[in-house]
Amino acid sequence: MPSPFPGIDPFIEGQAWADFHARLITEISDLLVPDVRPRYAVRVEERVYIEHHSNGHAHIIRPDVTVLGRETRAPLAERAATMTVAATPVILTLPIPERIRETFLVVHERATMEVITVIEVLSLGNKRAGSDGQREYLNKREAILQSAAHLVELDLLRGGQRLPTIEPLPAADYFAFVCRAYDRPEAQVYAWTLRQNLPIIPIPLERGDPDVMLDLQNVFTRVYDRAGYDYSLDYHQPIQPAPDARDAEWINARLPSPNL
Repeated sequence: MPSPFPGIDPFIEGQAWADFHARLITEISDLLVPDVRPRYAVRVEERVYIEHHSNGHAHIIRPDVTVLGRETRAPLAERAATMTVAATPVILTLPIPERIRETFLVVHERATMEVITVIEVLSLGNKRAGSDGQREYLNKREAILQSAAHLVELDLLRGGQRLPTIEPLPAADYFAFVCRAYDRPEAQVYAWTLRQNLPIIPIPLERGDPDVMLDLQNVFTRVYDRAGYDYSLDYHQPIQPAPDARDAEWINARLPSPNL
């Protein structure tokens, strides 16, 4: 079944974002390759960083080497005496760092493997204010903007902190930035709301080569259908982040009846 929404399904963000992000990157690559070959190659690449959480809900990073020692036990009488005066422990949670892997796309000039265009789909961590993920991404973003490569940045998340621009962003839920190396610091910004289809955006290549047009709505629809989100998303759960009252009413009106 198709998505009940004309554009991005707002239930994905809170329920299946990691899965959606991975599938979206692959789908964009698959759609670009026929239009850029044979001069360009499209590669899925990965960065890894450590996220330090303060809420203790991250996964444990296991060490490469564990040193085990023989336990030294006190005499039984001494241990018994210690046990009689031991205080009742308080259970607290320790912050545990998490190894984060994020994928992105790079369009290379095939003969030289020079980086021509970087395509980023922002993650939840990239938009978490003050996080390691945000700092890591902003550092990479600055490096790209100072290079000879183009940057295409897709912000398909309603939640989180918007990444910095000099002028205020237009009122919208989602954004696509096309930052051509030869036009910087200016960038084309595509903005749309929850109620609109995703736009068609240009993917710039080398000067003299025409842009490749990427239909983001087609990308989303293909990912939604192949992932089976029509049955695997729980449309009875609250949307995260919560929409405003008018959007909530519009969303509820588009959902199928619970009796169907």
